[in-house]
Amino acid sequence: MSDARERVLEHLLSHSVRRGDFVLKSGRTSTWFIDSKQTICSPECMLDVATLLLERMPLEATALGGLTMGADGASFITAGVAATRGRMLRAFSVRKEVKDHGGGGRLAGALDVGDRVVIAEDTVTRGTSLLEAARVVQEFGATVVLLLAVVDRGGTVSDMAAREGLRFDALYSAPDLGFSYEGA
Repeated sequence: MSDARERVLEHLLSHSVRRGDFVLKSGRTSTWFIDSKQTICSPECMLDVATLLLERMPLEATALGGLTMGADGASFITAGVAATRGRMLRAFSVRKEVKDHGGGGRLAGALDVGDRVVIAEDTVTRGTSLLEAARVVQEFGATVVLLLAVVDRGGTVSDMAAREGLRFDALYSAPDLGFSYEGA
């Protein structure tokens, strides 16, 4: 395991993972919860998280983003780090609903028609946020080349993505954190 991967894993376990009784976004209950933004947005881990995400991103990717708030930290930090390394990636957010003023629409940030996009997310269980963002990006006229999460707690996203013709990857899985997958 690389030093960066080990440092991020240790930070996730000590600062992002919580044990107890939690109700997930799906309405199901769980004995553990992960707020991976505690690690992604932490100054001691930002560079490592961005480095690990960049290592997983196809070289053909020209933009990175996803559904706000889950994708924002990872996307913007990673695009910024990439720029310091000479790799220019546009970064964007997909709003949860259409904005009814200003320019309107669901996209905010830098995204061009024809971009080859990585859809990011901090933590996924079922992957519905990834797919929602992918559909918005595809309707805009960009091509999704990868769905990429920092943590996969569900273990079912790869199969769901494959049914949509998309590829999924994650930096860490629930078993990496010492837990069983939560399922869909």
